[in-house]
Amino acid sequence: MNDDEAGATQLSVNGEARRVASDPATPLLYVLADELDLKGPRFGCGMAQCGSCSVLIDGREVRSCVVPLASALGKDVVTAEGIARWYSPDSTLHPLQDELIAAQAPQCGFCYGGMVVKAAELLAANPAPSRAQIVAHMDGHICRCGTYPRLLTAIERAAARMRGETA
Repeated sequence: MNDDEAGATQLSVNGEARRVASDPATPLLYVLADELDLKGPRFGCGMAQCGSCSVLIDGREVRSCVVPLASALGKDVVTAEGIARWYSPDSTLHPLQDELIAAQAPQCGFCYGGMVVKAAELLAANPAPSRAQIVAHMDGHICRCGTYPRLLTAIERAAARMRGETA
Protein backbone atom coordinates (compact mmCIF):
# COMPACT_ATOMS: atom_id res chain seq x y z
CA MET A 1 0.00 0.00 0.00
CA ASN A 2 3.02 2.29 -0.39
CA ASP A 3 3.16 3.29 3.27
CA ASP A 4 6.22 4.95 4.71
CA GLU A 5 7.46 4.72 8.29
CA ALA A 6 5.39 7.71 9.48
CA GLY A 7 2.10 6.15 8.38
CA ALA A 8 1.74 8.38 5.34
CA THR A 9 0.83 6.91 1.97
CA GLN A 10 2.67 7.79 -1.23
CA LEU A 11 0.51 8.93 -4.10
CA SER A 12 1.72 9.95 -7.57
CA VAL A 13 0.01 13.23 -8.52
CA ASN A 14 0.92 15.27 -11.58
CA GLY A 15 4.21 13.44 -11.94
CA GLU A 16 5.32 13.91 -8.34
CA ALA A 17 5.34 11.50 -5.42
CA ARG A 18 3.24 13.05 -2.67
CA ARG A 19 2.71 11.88 0.88
CA VAL A 20 -0.83 11.82 2.19
CA ALA A 21 -2.15 10.84 5.60
CA SER A 22 -5.78 10.18 4.62
CA ASP A 23 -7.51 6.89 5.23
CA PRO A 24 -7.46 4.73 2.07
CA ALA A 25 -11.27 4.79 2.00
CA THR A 26 -11.34 8.59 1.75
CA PRO A 27 -12.65 9.83 -1.61
CA LEU A 28 -9.70 10.86 -3.78
CA LEU A 29 -11.25 14.30 -4.31
CA TYR A 30 -10.89 15.16 -0.62
CA VAL A 31 -7.28 14.04 -0.58
CA LEU A 32 -6.46 16.14 -3.67
CA ALA A 33 -8.39 19.23 -2.61
CA ASP A 34 -8.05 19.24 1.16
CA GLU A 35 -4.74 17.54 1.84
CA LEU A 36 -2.78 18.48 -1.30
CA ASP A 37 -4.52 21.86 -1.84
CA LEU A 38 -5.16 21.28 -5.56
CA LYS A 39 -7.83 23.50 -7.08
CA GLY A 40 -8.51 21.64 -10.36
CA PRO A 41 -10.86 18.92 -9.14
CA ARG A 42 -13.88 20.43 -7.44
CA PHE A 43 -16.80 19.10 -5.45
CA GLY A 44 -19.91 19.50 -7.55
CA CYS A 45 -22.53 16.88 -6.87
CA GLY A 46 -20.72 14.19 -4.89
CA MET A 47 -22.43 11.51 -7.02
CA ALA A 48 -20.17 11.36 -10.12
CA GLN A 49 -22.84 13.09 -12.19
CA CYS A 50 -21.40 16.55 -13.05
CA GLY A 51 -17.71 15.96 -13.85
CA SER A 52 -16.31 18.84 -11.80
CA CYS A 53 -14.15 16.44 -9.81
CA SER A 54 -12.68 14.61 -12.81
CA VAL A 55 -9.05 13.53 -12.84
CA LEU A 56 -7.07 11.07 -14.92
CA ILE A 57 -5.87 7.85 -13.37
CA ASP A 58 -3.41 6.13 -15.66
CA GLY A 59 -4.75 8.23 -18.54
CA ARG A 60 -8.44 7.50 -18.00
CA GLU A 61 -10.95 9.96 -16.62
CA VAL A 62 -12.54 9.12 -13.29
CA ARG A 63 -14.84 11.04 -11.00
CA SER A 64 -12.71 11.52 -7.91
CA CYS A 65 -15.67 12.22 -5.62
CA VAL A 66 -16.58 8.51 -5.65
CA VAL A 67 -13.14 6.90 -6.12
CA PRO A 68 -11.39 5.95 -2.87
CA LEU A 69 -7.76 6.91 -2.36
CA ALA A 70 -6.89 3.19 -2.29
CA SER A 71 -7.92 2.89 -5.96
CA ALA A 72 -5.31 5.48 -6.98
CA LEU A 73 -2.34 4.02 -5.13
CA GLY A 74 0.41 2.81 -7.44
CA LYS A 75 -1.15 4.68 -10.36
CA ASP A 76 -0.54 8.06 -11.98
CA VAL A 77 -3.10 10.69 -11.02
CA VAL A 78 -3.29 13.80 -13.21
CA THR A 79 -5.41 16.82 -12.36
CA ALA A 80 -6.05 19.95 -14.43
CA GLU A 81 -2.95 21.47 -12.81
CA GLY A 82 -0.81 18.69 -14.28
CA ILE A 83 -2.46 18.30 -17.69
CA ALA A 84 0.21 20.34 -19.51
CA ARG A 85 3.00 18.23 -18.02
CA TRP A 86 1.07 15.06 -18.89
CA TYR A 87 0.93 16.30 -22.49
CA SER A 88 4.58 17.41 -22.66
CA PRO A 89 7.13 17.80 -19.84
CA ASP A 90 8.26 21.13 -21.36
CA SER A 91 4.78 22.67 -21.58
CA THR A 92 3.44 25.36 -19.32
CA LEU A 93 -0.06 25.02 -20.77
CA HIS A 94 -1.67 22.24 -22.78
CA PRO A 95 -2.84 23.48 -26.22
CA LEU A 96 -6.35 22.81 -24.96
CA GLN A 97 -5.86 25.21 -22.06
CA ASP A 98 -4.54 27.88 -24.44
CA GLU A 99 -7.55 27.46 -26.71
CA LEU A 100 -10.06 27.45 -23.84
CA ILE A 101 -8.63 30.76 -22.68
CA ALA A 102 -8.62 32.19 -26.23
CA ALA A 103 -12.26 31.14 -26.72
CA GLN A 104 -13.17 32.59 -23.31
CA ALA A 105 -14.80 29.28 -22.47
CA PRO A 106 -14.17 29.30 -18.70
CA GLN A 107 -16.65 31.66 -17.09
CA CYS A 108 -17.11 30.91 -13.41
CA GLY A 109 -14.39 28.26 -13.67
CA PHE A 110 -16.24 25.68 -11.61
CA CYS A 111 -16.33 22.99 -14.30
CA TYR A 112 -13.04 24.00 -15.91
CA GLY A 113 -10.79 21.39 -14.26
CA GLY A 114 -13.07 18.50 -15.13
CA MET A 115 -13.63 19.76 -18.67
CA VAL A 116 -9.87 20.11 -19.26
CA VAL A 117 -9.20 16.60 -18.00
CA LYS A 118 -12.00 15.01 -20.04
CA ALA A 119 -11.11 16.87 -23.24
CA ALA A 120 -7.40 16.08 -22.83
CA GLU A 121 -8.31 12.40 -22.47
CA LEU A 122 -10.16 12.61 -25.78
CA LEU A 123 -7.35 14.39 -27.62
CA ALA A 124 -4.79 11.87 -26.36
CA ALA A 125 -6.88 9.02 -27.80
CA ASN A 126 -8.21 10.75 -30.91
CA PRO A 127 -6.12 13.54 -32.44
CA ALA A 128 -8.81 14.38 -35.01
CA PRO A 129 -12.21 14.07 -33.36
CA SER A 130 -15.32 15.16 -35.20
CA ARG A 131 -17.67 17.60 -33.50
CA ALA A 132 -20.07 14.71 -32.86
CA GLN A 133 -17.28 12.69 -31.22
CA ILE A 134 -16.38 15.66 -29.03
CA VAL A 135 -20.00 16.13 -27.97
CA ALA A 136 -20.37 12.42 -27.19
CA HIS A 137 -17.10 12.31 -25.23
CA MET A 138 -17.92 15.40 -23.18
CA ASP A 139 -21.45 14.20 -22.40
CA GLY A 140 -22.02 14.17 -18.66
CA HIS A 141 -19.80 17.17 -17.93
CA ILE A 142 -22.00 20.00 -16.78
CA CYS A 143 -21.15 23.67 -17.29
CA ARG A 144 -23.31 25.90 -15.10
CA CYS A 145 -22.57 28.90 -17.35
CA GLY A 146 -23.54 27.10 -20.57
CA THR A 147 -20.34 27.79 -22.51
CA TYR A 148 -20.63 24.55 -24.48
CA PRO A 149 -20.27 26.16 -27.94
CA ARG A 150 -17.04 27.86 -26.86
CA LEU A 151 -15.81 24.65 -25.30
CA LEU A 152 -16.43 22.69 -28.50
CA THR A 153 -14.64 25.33 -30.58
CA ALA A 154 -11.67 25.31 -28.21
CA ILE A 155 -11.37 21.51 -28.36
CA GLU A 156 -11.51 21.57 -32.18
CA ARG A 157 -8.84 24.28 -32.32
CA ALA A 158 -6.63 22.47 -29.81
CA ALA A 159 -6.88 19.26 -31.85
CA ALA A 160 -5.86 21.15 -34.99
CA ARG A 161 -2.89 22.76 -33.18
CA MET A 162 -1.78 19.41 -31.81
CA ARG A 163 -1.83 18.02 -35.36
CA GLY A 164 0.31 20.95 -36.51
CA GLU A 165 -2.50 22.66 -38.38
CA THR A 166 -3.69 26.20 -37.89
CA ALA A 167 -7.02 26.45 -36.17
